[in-house]
Amino acid sequence: MTDLSRRGLIAAAAGGALAGPARAEAPSAERGGRGADILGPRDAARAAEAPNTLDPPATDHGTMPNLKWSFSDSHMRLEPGGWARQTTVRELPVSTAMAGVNMRLKANAVREMHWHKEAEWAYMIKGRARITAIDAEGRTFADDVGEGDLWYFPGGIPHSIQGLQGPEDGCEFLLVFDDGGFSEDSTFLLTDWLAHTPRSVLAKNFGIPEAALAHIPETELYIFPGPTPGPLAGDVPGGNGQVPRTFSHRMLAQAPVATRGGRVRITDSSVFPASATIAAALVEVEPGGMRELHWHPNGDEWQYYLAGQGRMTVFGSESKARTFDYRAGDVGYVPYAMGHYIENTGPETLTFLELFRSPRYADLSLTQWMALTPHALVQAHTRIDRAVIDGLPAAKHPVVPG
Repeated sequence: MTDLSRRGLIAAAAGGALAGPARAEAPSAERGGRGADILGPRDAARAAEAPNTLDPPATDHGTMPNLKWSFSDSHMRLEPGGWARQTTVRELPVSTAMAGVNMRLKANAVREMHWHKEAEWAYMIKGRARITAIDAEGRTFADDVGEGDLWYFPGGIPHSIQGLQGPEDGCEFLLVFDDGGFSEDSTFLLTDWLAHTPRSVLAKNFGIPEAALAHIPETELYIFPGPTPGPLAGDVPGGNGQVPRTFSHRMLAQAPVATRGGRVRITDSSVFPASATIAAALVEVEPGGMRELHWHPNGDEWQYYLAGQGRMTVFGSESKARTFDYRAGDVGYVPYAMGHYIENTGPETLTFLELFRSPRYADLSLTQWMALTPHALVQAHTRIDRAVIDGLPAAKHPVVPG
């Protein structure tokens, strides 16, 4: 299978009821003789940001679960060295497969040494950080990561994250975990463990006098100001060598699959072997373009919107379909195998991440399916002119003129 057939999938927007820029004014709950004006209280600003909720397209139908959550509505945990907020199954109940954490570390601030049961996948949004880890054989890992870089720590692998000084004061990043029930507050923290172990036991374990433990923290540190790290090459003590598979990856260094409508970079275990449970795509859609009608055969899709604004309609069988509007900082979700598209509705490039609890990325294109099925059969279903069907592209990189 070629890169284009496996990785393409950005289409330019077709015309239709949803084409064009998002409506700037607060929408009405009336359309074509249906609905009525709202007499009671309303949040006009919020309605203007999600016009397809109050005034859905006529093609929406039935009961579909909520598939959107904004990190702006998540609880913000403020700490001396930064902050953290999360989107889990508690905030977005449909999100059973994956959970996300948005975190900020000031320069030198540390997300303390810890581990958790779930695997941790990360995308660096801004700034730079130093990440460290060891594996069960005592092999070490350390790297300095910047914007567009990824890391992946398997479940149980102990690690740390520290913000670095640079053009930005530290860093901000997205963490994604392969369990929707994950909680950032339930990780195994070094300081929390020490605070809840008798000091006599700690002294015996480390082979040191108990007096040397007089100043260990009595509660967890979580995010705290740390020392300025030294040069990467000399900052990690020697162990049993380095981990055999790096825990970091330069996603933006991958050559994108480009079409007239945008670009896609796909990072799964085929190019980032350590990422055994999470596959990802970084999608950029130009103004007026859209991520084509498609679905995924290998699991739910968890999305994070990095820039721009767009809309997505999800088709859920049984005549169910619902349209949502997304902006930077929002989380989107598509349950397993449901058909959908994402259209850029704003004046700037729409950029978002697609994530899957799977070692490999996979999707199916509606256009390609129709192009590679007997055309007489497709015509019988769609009643589209045969010449139009004959002209559908067979490769999975359609560019539909607007």
